[in-house]
Amino acid sequence: MTYNVTVEEENKEIANRYKDLLKGTYQTLSESDKALIRKAFDLALEAHSDQRRKSGEPYIYHPIAVAKIVAYEIGLNAESIAAALLHDVVEDTPYTVNDMEQLFGETIAKIVSGLTKISRLNKEQDASIQAENFRKMLLTLHDDVRVILIKIADRLHNMQTMESMPGYKQVKIASETLYIYAPLAHRLGLYNIKTELEDLGLKYTEPEVFEDIKHKLNANKEEQEAYINRFSDNIKEKLNSEGFKYKIKGRTKSIYSIRRKMNAQNVTFDEVYDKFAIRIIYKSDINNEKFDAWKIYSIVTEQYNPNPLRLRDWITNPKTTGYESLHITVMGPGGNWVEVQIRSDRMDEIAEKGYAAHFKYKQGTQNEKGLETWLDRLKDSLENRSANAIDFVEDFKLNLYSEEIFVFTPNGDLKTLPKGASALDFAFAIHTDIGLKCRGAKVNGKLAPLDTILGSGDQVEVLTSNVKKPNNRWLEFVVTARARARIRAALKEEEKGIAEEGKVLLGRKLKQLKIPFNENTTNDLVRFFKLKTSFDLFYRVGIGTIENSELKNFANQRSNSIYNFFKNKIQRSKSKKTHEDTDELSSNYDLLVFGKDEERLEYKLSKCCNPIAGDKVFGFLTINDGIKVHKHDCPNAISMQSNYAYRVLFAKWIDSSKRNFKVTLKISGEDKLGILNNITRIIAGNANMNIYNINSVTRGTVFQGKITIDVKNKTQLKKLIDNILKIDGIKRVQRVD
Repeated sequence: MTYNVTVEEENKEIANRYKDLLKGTYQTLSESDKALIRKAFDLALEAHSDQRRKSGEPYIYHPIAVAKIVAYEIGLNAESIAAALLHDVVEDTPYTVNDMEQLFGETIAKIVSGLTKISRLNKEQDASIQAENFRKMLLTLHDDVRVILIKIADRLHNMQTMESMPGYKQVKIASETLYIYAPLAHRLGLYNIKTELEDLGLKYTEPEVFEDIKHKLNANKEEQEAYINRFSDNIKEKLNSEGFKYKIKGRTKSIYSIRRKMNAQNVTFDEVYDKFAIRIIYKSDINNEKFDAWKIYSIVTEQYNPNPLRLRDWITNPKTTGYESLHITVMGPGGNWVEVQIRSDRMDEIAEKGYAAHFKYKQGTQNEKGLETWLDRLKDSLENRSANAIDFVEDFKLNLYSEEIFVFTPNGDLKTLPKGASALDFAFAIHTDIGLKCRGAKVNGKLAPLDTILGSGDQVEVLTSNVKKPNNRWLEFVVTARARARIRAALKEEEKGIAEEGKVLLGRKLKQLKIPFNENTTNDLVRFFKLKTSFDLFYRVGIGTIENSELKNFANQRSNSIYNFFKNKIQRSKSKKTHEDTDELSSNYDLLVFGKDEERLEYKLSKCCNPIAGDKVFGFLTINDGIKVHKHDCPNAISMQSNYAYRVLFAKWIDSSKRNFKVTLKISGEDKLGILNNITRIIAGNANMNIYNINSVTRGTVFQGKITIDVKNKTQLKKLIDNILKIDGIKRVQRVD
């Protein structure tokens, strides 16, 4: 559609849009507020006067629209509205952040500066750089949450007006929106915006699916309204007689939510039974609103039978976003399950406006505290740089969308965790040191392993040990970003220590072989063992993966003149970059293992998705062709996992040097005081291994025991056996196959 408007008409439209902005503010504006907004508008109008949007419209339409979303949908104050009007001025015009500070003060300048940094992210960069940019963007969230709130408003308007963009850009922007902006809006309590971002994201990533669901929803609209009236008529009389002031309205499930449910449950549109909910919003004062909610619950459940498994009480325990509501599912007219949401007008306002509405109500301090706690926890995760940026963003995104459970400490304090959290997640939620030293837990008074999945209402006591340290397996059963970041950091520190020891050990071994220990030798060894960095080399020497016989092979080849000739040729052709960052641990995904026990099995790589080492994969047991390995995002993955779940095998690529093997040792000797304690101290402390099982028995003066542990390799096992044999009283240590 061609844009064809006169200058006069344009100016009139700009003036109308500006007036509309002032009319639609959630906050009450004073005269000084209006003057500030007018000043920002005038500068933005002048700064963008020569700019046009892709549609041909004046660029100023965009900042006005963003400011309107900020003012009405999010409900922020005059400073934020002014910052929204100015959000592209520093990015796209000669004005600077210093100009903003002189004209509008420090706060607005800081917000505009934060928005400018986000806008300058290079959208064409590769995934890891883009992920690192997201991490930097999220850091601004804690500095001033308004930066992200305005950025979400900016993204919403861009999504609403993408028709003029080329298709590939539409898909890229929509995918990015679903990847990070919609989850952020959800986490900040902006449910209306989250829903619109998701639906618009689906509109451009799966347009046919979007239109199909939209058409079906519209076709059912009249029937749905009639059903809501029929449902409501049966409870209105009772609500009226109890003196409630209320309104009842229907809320249709978003197109994106319906699509997600269809995928998750492998059902058709008609089989999604909760496509709409009924919302009862009542007037009440802060002291009685909880009592009134349960009173309305009683009225509804007197008329319609409730499903006891579908009660969600977010009034007693609000979500960490501040969301409060009572959700029940009842059997409505015609034998249909209907979700009923009961909330006061205050709760409804917080649900609609999120962040801003917390500050409107004086009694909302608990909700404000909840948001601040979440922001503090977020900053804690963000500032831990040990995690790979892509892993970090994936973890963060999962935590944004996760459902919540409520778990109690032994003292009765309440902790909020994402659904699926383990006892180890709980330990890290209390304190990092407690998580790192955790060796077990008591769940509801009973001993439980660290990977126990917690449920709402569980009471958990964490058991710690001074010598316990984390291991790679912990990453498989923690779901919180905090726990994952802390475990990765601790593992990396441990690896650095092992690498330092390995470096010293390698120097001694090379000296015995009369080989100089210098940078050239190190680079030759890295290539000889097909590694990526010198860190990998030192680490493998430290854990004993590289044995003396292999170093002798290297020495023999090194002395061969033909080897030297080719080595020099290879060295010259290699980029200088290959040799060095000894601090950077590479990910050598060279071994594919299956199942929880990480077994090595015969397999073939599937040609439909061509997985490579390091990809997220699963195994599929075929009838005639053994195990075929597919990527998680393989086009056939959903079909295989839903129709043939019993033939799907857990699989993952690992670094073979970090693989642990279960070994059982049979130990015998003379029974002496503290002998078992000495054995476990050596295993858990000196060798830093996990103990899976201990059985011991004493007959007279003879001690016999069996201990199952994990080891990395034969060298480490031999060293452990030698150390156990040094214990006073131990006569024999034997490996049991």
